[in-house]
Amino acid sequence: MSIAFKRLIIGRPLSSDRLGEQMLPKRIALPVFASDPLSSVAYATQEILLVLTLGGVAYLHLTPWVAAAVVLLLAVVVLSYRQVVRAYPSGGGSYEVASRNFGAWAGLVVASALMVDYIMTVAVSVAAGVDNIISAVPMLDPYRVAVNLGFVALLTGMNLRGVRESGRLFAVPTYLFVAGVLAMIVAGLLQTALGHPPVAESAGWQVRPMPGELGLTGVALLLLTLRAFSSGCTALTGVEAISNGVPAFRPPRSRNAATTLALMGTLSITMFAGITALAMIAHVRYTGDTCRLVGFPGDCTHTSQRTVIAQIAAAVFGGPHSVMFFYVQTATALILILAANTAFNGFPMLGAILAEHRFLPRQLHTRGDRLAYSNGIIILAVAAGVLIYAFQGSVTRLIQLYILGVFTSFTLSQAGMVRHWNRVLAGRPAPPERRRIHRSRAINAVGACLTALVLAVVLATKFTHGAYLVVIAMPLLYTTMRGVRRHYDRVARELRPRPGGVTLPSRVHAVVLVSQLHQPTLRALGYARATRPDTLTALTVRISPDEERALRADWEEREIPVPLTVMESPYRDITGSVLDYIARLHQEHPGDLIAVYIPEYVVGHWWEQLLHNHSAFHLKARLLLQRGVMVTSVPWQLDSARHSRC
Repeated sequence: MSIAFKRLIIGRPLSSDRLGEQMLPKRIALPVFASDPLSSVAYATQEILLVLTLGGVAYLHLTPWVAAAVVLLLAVVVLSYRQVVRAYPSGGGSYEVASRNFGAWAGLVVASALMVDYIMTVAVSVAAGVDNIISAVPMLDPYRVAVNLGFVALLTGMNLRGVRESGRLFAVPTYLFVAGVLAMIVAGLLQTALGHPPVAESAGWQVRPMPGELGLTGVALLLLTLRAFSSGCTALTGVEAISNGVPAFRPPRSRNAATTLALMGTLSITMFAGITALAMIAHVRYTGDTCRLVGFPGDCTHTSQRTVIAQIAAAVFGGPHSVMFFYVQTATALILILAANTAFNGFPMLGAILAEHRFLPRQLHTRGDRLAYSNGIIILAVAAGVLIYAFQGSVTRLIQLYILGVFTSFTLSQAGMVRHWNRVLAGRPAPPERRRIHRSRAINAVGACLTALVLAVVLATKFTHGAYLVVIAMPLLYTTMRGVRRHYDRVARELRPRPGGVTLPSRVHAVVLVSQLHQPTLRALGYARATRPDTLTALTVRISPDEERALRADWEEREIPVPLTVMESPYRDITGSVLDYIARLHQEHPGDLIAVYIPEYVVGHWWEQLLHNHSAFHLKARLLLQRGVMVTSVPWQLDSARHSRC
């Protein structure tokens, strides 16, 4: 039953030799790796307006300047990562750049930052998508968290089916969103050019400034502007995912990845700039808290406010009941939810690289039935689900934890690329190549400076609003990965073969554990005798005198050719008594090997497992810790195990 359900969810397993079939062409790679930055334009403008509106509508004139700074930064970062995918095509992205140029510590800082950011990407993208669904269907608001968690589960199942299959599913919504937004921008600008600019439903609202935000000047105004800029920088999230996923592209991988990056950057800048322009033309007012929206002095409405992109679509296409409004809202909700797929591809791939380098458990480097890194996908889904539940699916609360990690990786990656180009230049390349390298180094140097500045701004403006949690989480992840690496290194040192080859034990003493004389016991005795140990003992622990007498009688009646040793246990401690016997045997024969055989039932149903093998399980767990002791389970399959298909 469980296997049938698994096949229904993720499909039939794929053999390893079909890994090449999972490689992506550019048309599929774009929605797979770039859905996050493409979708973030749906809420980046909204976050800028949300912050500037804190001081009242008088400060909304700063929106174009803040948006222009975001566009400039996005262009620089895209150009910088094009250098990364060409120089490091193996797929490590920012992690590999930082590790090779600054050392393992820098690579782990980047890795911890990216892992936090990928988790946040899933939480924020799904929450933002559900926000747009609720804008169209307000009755779903009481079920916000449940709807969020349902979409996370759906995305998990889709990604467990494999990269190529999930990419095909996500391609259509991504292209529908791009087409819808571009159509909305063209229609809105055309209406404006013809003298009939769109007007948002919130255009006539007056916004009561937050206490202490009225009449901002000087430093206070600068801080408000910087905070708006840091919120708008959410438009850059996911840009690095393509550099992490270069191995998933079809050959030539580096060129295809660079082309996809350029296309993603062009579309993101065009859509973000267009949505911001229409928001200003339509006089959108957005606070996130409708109680600050007033029609007359002293009045307060509690009507749920639509998202910025929903207000623009309604203004451009003739109201919230038009076909195109629902088209834009549906496409926006879909791509925002599916934007989490960027993280579902980036996080498992980064986890696999870290596991290969022994900074994370090796299970993360294992591909599942569909050649996806299933363990990483499941861990990401669980972590994002916990965040959504903890913050009740609120985009406004979750967004404060966002982008700090991504700008940490941006800064170290671009600084690492500068060092990379310096090293290449030291090799004295030919003049044409040297000019190209100088140009690339300049791009990365500008990118490093800008992203470092933005990182400082984001940290300063978002720290008290929730970003401190990311500041705590990143060092914890860093410390954990260092601890995992130390453990693997210690284990490798202990397991390294010693000089002199294999040392054979002088003698082997076999002990068969006996609770009663039945078929599993007879099989264990037969198997132990077949190994021809130097000594063989059957060991039982006396819990009940009557049971011990019955066992002796059966033993003598069957004439078992193995001596039966009975351990006294006045406190009914089977495990302790067996361990005491093994310890005495080891003390009497310190250089010898002790082989312990444990008969076990094998059952076919989970509920049967609750009724059997508990003593054997605890005994094995304790015996495995004893030096010089070998533990062998001797299974006996019951009928339920033979007939089970699970």
